[in-house]
Order: sequence, then C-alpha cells, then structure tokens
Amino acid sequence: MVGALALLAGCSEPEAVDPEVTVSGDAGQAPTLTYVTPLVVDETYRETIWPGTGPEVSDGEPVLIDYWLEDADDASLVQESFTTSPTSQILTREDLGPELYTTIVGQRVGARLLQVAPGEGAGSYPTVTVIDVLPTVADGDAVEPREDLPKVTQSGAGAPKISTPKGDAPVDLVAQPVLRGTGRQVGPDDTVTVQYTGWAWTTGEEFDSTWAKGLPLSFSLQDVPAWSEGLTDQTVGSRVLLVVPPTYALGVTQSAALEGETVVFVVDVLDSRAPQGAS
Repeated sequence: MVGALALLAGCSEPEAVDPEVTVSGDAGQAPTLTYVTPLVVDETYRETIWPGTGPEVSDGEPVLIDYWLEDADDASLVQESFTTSPTSQILTREDLGPELYTTIVGQRVGARLLQVAPGEGAGSYPTVTVIDVLPTVADGDAVEPREDLPKVTQSGAGAPKISTPKGDAPVDLVAQPVLRGTGRQVGPDDTVTVQYTGWAWTTGEEFDSTWAKGLPLSFSLQDVPAWSEGLTDQTVGSRVLLVVPPTYALGVTQSAALEGETVVFVVDVLDSRAPQGAS
C-alpha cells in the first residue's frame, strides 16, 4: 500500500511548463512582448527568436547588445536600450551574470534571443528579456581605396591598421569609406556606437583606440564636430577613414600632444540613432 501511494505521488508531480511568451517586431526595432501576467517562472527559459548569421560571440570577447527587460509580474518595462544606445560588455559570467552569459555565449551576431528568468531573492520579480546581438566590427562591402591616403588593413581580430602616411597631409577634412555598410544613414546629431583607432599623420604613431581598451564606445556626434561632419550620411556597418586637419576640434579626444597635428582615424560605425524626440 505504501508503495502504491508513493507511485501515485510521483505520477502527480506537475511537469515544468515553458512560459508562453510571444515576441514580435523587426530586427533593429524594440520588440513587443505578449504574455499573461503574472507570469509564473520556476526556472530560466531560453529561446532563439531568430538565429544570427554573423560571427559567433565567444567567451572573454567584447559583445554589443540591445535589450528590453520587463517585470513579468505586471509586464511593466524595467529598462531598455533601443531608444538610447546599445551596451557593450566583455562576455564573461562576472560582467554579465551567469544567466545572461549562458543565454548569449555561442550565439552569432544578428540573433534575437528571449530569456525568461525567476526572481532571485526576497523582493525580486521574474523577468522577461529580449536581447539582440549586434556586430562589434564593420561588415560592409569593400570600397576602392584612394591612392593618396594611407592604406587600411586589419588584424585577425578585426582591428584596423594603416600604412605610414606619406607626403603632405590634406588641408581639408577627408571622409573616405573603406567598407560601405547597408544600415541607417548617420545624422549630424546622432548618438553613434563605434570602434576606432587614431594615428598622428607625421609619425604614424597610434594615440588612441577602443580596440586596445576592449569595448566599443557610444557618444553624441555633437561632442566631436570633426566626426559629425565626416560621418554624417555614412551608413551603419561602414568602416570610414577620417583625416582631420588641426583646424578641427576633436572634442574629448583632443590632447596637448596633438596640437597642430593632422590625425587619421579609422572608424567602424556599429550603430547610429537620432536623439530622442527627433524626427
């Protein structure tokens, strides 16, 4: 009799049920989530809404993501990046937390992912998160280079390199695509997310690089007039060679060591968004 009761008890245990969450919306746009609240979540659920077709994101490497995070108790928005700028992190458990790390690692650029997770600890709430995995390197089509400008190549990791500049530096600002992307055109007041390296024209010496620092950078083009002029109307996904004469202010990148110097930047335009409220 005891054995029979134990068997019945075992058979009556409910099976874990995947949460019913529908994700709609196009790539590059904020998602719309549909589910019944409060959403009961016993363990973390993950789903690939669509797979990526770009490079695989690897442990310990930079990752760039957009995200949309809701409180699953009432479907209220907690935090999102689609109306501001994407966030960059190193893909480690320590930087992203174990749940988000597990969701993203091994995915490919271009993927849209769903994560539904229970709350952790007293007072916490279950969450529904959509993550878009974005590129950290320009992925446009090659453009015929100009012979009077430094030649741009790249390392195996994607970081750009240039040949030593020769001859007199241009007296006007030059913006020459090296790779031309197919994304949105950059506006003069946009917030851009970029990878870049800068060199002095006269010495060819590198003076600044996001590649060396480890993560892409987001900022308003209003803060860097030379970049605003040079990148306006370029497209997301492009790699652009900028030659900036000393008559242009470089904003936060200006330093005493570069006073009077023409500088060369190679800029990967990873994302560009108009200020909130702009048409």
